Amino acid sequence: MRTATRFDQRMYTIMNRREGAPLFATVGRRRALVAAHVVLTAASAAAWLAVVVGDVYAALFAMPALLLPWMVATGAINAATRGLLELRGRMLDERQLAERDRVRAIAHRVTTTLLLAGTAGYGALLWATEVRADATLGFTVLFAAFVTHWLMPLWVAGLRAEDDIRGDADDPHAADLG
Repeated sequence: MRTATRFDQRMYTIMNRREGAPLFATVGRRRALVAAHVVLTAASAAAWLAVVVGDVYAALFAMPALLLPWMVATGAINAATRGLLELRGRMLDERQLAERDRVRAIAHRVTTTLLLAGTAGYGALLWATEVRADATLGFTVLFAAFVTHWLMPLWVAGLRAEDDIRGDADDPHAADLG
């Protein structure tokens, strides 16, 4: 097994900072945090698509306003999971590695189900009506699927995170960070 590099140790320290703990201290707060992240992601994606696809350049002003709270929410979810998805495997214990695998498997199933439902619904719409696909709609749908696929593991991990009952004395890497 490879030893932790300075980068690994620095990322571990960042992901395990507890200053933001009140944001994710309870299950309800973590659910609200994930919900806020989903809403911020959807709003950011819609603003970007409005600029790129719809030529609505006023949406450029919304993007920076959405980016800062989105980054804070992302960091809070990562802190709630103690960097489960961001840290390299050598920095995680066996329990965390197993949880990361479970999170990825659940996220994959959820994304696959969403893609199946979307494809079936769109196929039914094309079959039953006169609506026809165009490149703009196709790009928008593919972009939404990409963003969902990219962030679903983070959302699942945030929803599955448990209340922090460990102390720093139980931290296996605390000695490496001194």
